[in-house]
Amino acid sequence: MSETAVGTVRKAVDGHICVITIDNVTKKNAITPEMMQQLASQLTEFDDDPELWVAVITAEGEHTTAGLDMTKFFGPQATAQDLPEGSVDPFGLQRRCRKPVITAVQGITYTVGIELMLAGDIVIAADTARFAQIEAKRGIAPFGGAHFRYLTRTSWGNAMYLLFTCEEFSAQRALELGLVQEVHPFGRHLERALEIARQICTCAPIGVRATKEAAMTFLDGGEKAAINAIPEIRRQVFESEDCMEGIQSFIERREAVFRGR
Repeated sequence: MSETAVGTVRKAVDGHICVITIDNVTKKNAITPEMMQQLASQLTEFDDDPELWVAVITAEGEHTTAGLDMTKFFGPQATAQDLPEGSVDPFGLQRRCRKPVITAVQGITYTVGIELMLAGDIVIAADTARFAQIEAKRGIAPFGGAHFRYLTRTSWGNAMYLLFTCEEFSAQRALELGLVQEVHPFGRHLERALEIARQICTCAPIGVRATKEAAMTFLDGGEKAAINAIPEIRRQVFESEDCMEGIQSFIERREAVFRGR
């Protein structure tokens, strides 16, 4: 595994998997504007690299993040918060990753931590994970997508309960609500996230991306838009070398070897 350090956000590449690690342990991985910019750059590099098929986002230490470093974002010495032009938005509010993103969370996972994980696709939690959307207690409101992604993952009542009360909830409760997909002992949760990433890498990346594109089209425009997008998605998939390889491997009764072309 080759690894490159970029400030407080590290990137490691293992085959077709990109592992992005948030590291600000001394402050419970509080996110600074610089870290957000670095995360955007790392996600953009992942999204633009044809050899990288799945990303796993994780955090160093016992906790995912205590949230934003408020003084760096809103204090008298606040620094620039603009993301690099054209980059992937870590919150998925502007440009969103076209490829699968798995997030592994543990310990304190507050506010921005929840919004980052919900901007991805699959969440694997440690049994130590503790969640809370506490912006209203700080005199502000969620602005990274919590106000609508809680709705798409849970329901109106559950979403409003958690957003209005700012109540902390456990990994098991998050699993029951659908905010996370699996819960494992601390340490094992990251191993499991990587296992899922490897499993996804056995599938055709063009087909996987087309599936995500179709799902996002539905979220953006509803059922009619998703139906109208099918012909173009079909064209992308059927014209790929991976499609031919998938058919040939079935005929020859062997595992397919996909190349993302």
